[in-house]
Amino acid sequence: MKLSQLLKAHCGRLADCEITGVTSDSRKVKPGMAFVCVNGPTADGHDFAVQALSKGAAVIIAERDLHLENQVLVDDTHKVFFEASAAWFHDPLKNMKLIGVTGTNGKTSVTVMVKAILESCGHKCGMIGTIQHMIGDEVVPSENTTPGAYELNELFSKMRDSGCDTVIMEVSSHALDQRRICGVRFDVAMFTNLTQDHLDYHKTMQNYLLAKRKLFEMAEVAVVNYDDPAYKQLTEGLPLKLVTYSAESNNATYSAKGISYRADGVDFDFVGYGIIGRIKLKTGGKFSVYNGLCAASCAVTLGVPLKTVAEALGALSGVKGRAEIVPTGRDYHVIIDYAHTPDGLQNILETFKEVPHNRLIALFGCGGDRDKTKRPKMGATVARLADFAIVTSDNPRTEDPSAIIKEILVGMKDTKTPYVVIENRIEAIKYAIAHAQKGDIIVLAGKGHETYQILKTGKIHLDEREVVKEALEETK
Repeated sequence: MKLSQLLKAHCGRLADCEITGVTSDSRKVKPGMAFVCVNGPTADGHDFAVQALSKGAAVIIAERDLHLENQVLVDDTHKVFFEASAAWFHDPLKNMKLIGVTGTNGKTSVTVMVKAILESCGHKCGMIGTIQHMIGDEVVPSENTTPGAYELNELFSKMRDSGCDTVIMEVSSHALDQRRICGVRFDVAMFTNLTQDHLDYHKTMQNYLLAKRKLFEMAEVAVVNYDDPAYKQLTEGLPLKLVTYSAESNNATYSAKGISYRADGVDFDFVGYGIIGRIKLKTGGKFSVYNGLCAASCAVTLGVPLKTVAEALGALSGVKGRAEIVPTGRDYHVIIDYAHTPDGLQNILETFKEVPHNRLIALFGCGGDRDKTKRPKMGATVARLADFAIVTSDNPRTEDPSAIIKEILVGMKDTKTPYVVIENRIEAIKYAIAHAQKGDIIVLAGKGHETYQILKTGKIHLDEREVVKEALEETK
């Protein structure tokens, strides 16, 4: 590919040379490639330009003059890197719709729901998310919720080549803040909710909100949660079509009425101007109402008949690690859920608190090297809502698990809720199963879809479904 084709602009004072590839990682440079100097969260690509040249880079694309003969200066290397990556893969989004979902909780469930709805009416969809990426029915393992510019365009190109006409993707606040997707245009941007998370990175909730606003600056249509006041700051002053959904107000574009909670799900009427239909979901709780509302509002906005929406959502069995019921064959229930924030814990515990039960047992921990301020809040949330708590380890990463637990216990110090501390998560799960009573609901919170645990010594295999199965065999 010619440099002019890659940049879709003039080449500065350089000759229009042949380019063999494009990268922002100097370690991946090969002879003839274009190296884009991107300023990232931990390093500035401009500092590696000379190294890239020594490995054979044909051109250096930079924002400032590096006094190199084969450099091209641009205003924004983040934007140029995405555009160059897209050009390298022949503009994969040109004939595909792109739908983005952001929010603290619910992103994965909403993307799965939208994919199911659109595929039920003949579309082939790609999906990019926390649990996995998918090209139609093909599963592609994922490292990040939102990949970088080159990897993202490579994935888009595979989706296009396989016949996908729509891509639904989770968009993380980190990717937005780091401008990994600068230059993308979304047909629809969706917002679920905003609660405390990632403050180790963003530092303040306002910074967190402003990072998410960047998604809506790149969108044609916004589908947002009317009941979360953050939606106003996310969309205010932007030239887009605004679609709102609510489980509490009549003032939204679409509302949930006649909500009926069941042990194995929830039903509600989806109501809008001149439109009404009953939606039945196989996952329970108010958070499921919001997820269903969000997905249905998006689909209806895209022209999908409500009857089709309701049928697709009714057929969906659920999402791995999201209020996932683990078969036990016993007279108690085990639930695996990804809840790892105070709000997430509140949602999942309030959901099952409404279900007839003996004891509601919460097993949980907090991740290491992440926002420490939410640890006592999570402890207080569990103490308020659970009948018994098992405080354990989550992904401690480089931190001491016992130190994390001590910070959680600060929020439980004055509680009357009984609890035990079992640092080893496998032992904690086995304790929960060994001491389960008839009618108990045991919620294993924090890991969800993850099949590993990140320790100071590295990543180890830990699939809670396997641990539960082993524990059940030990308690026969």
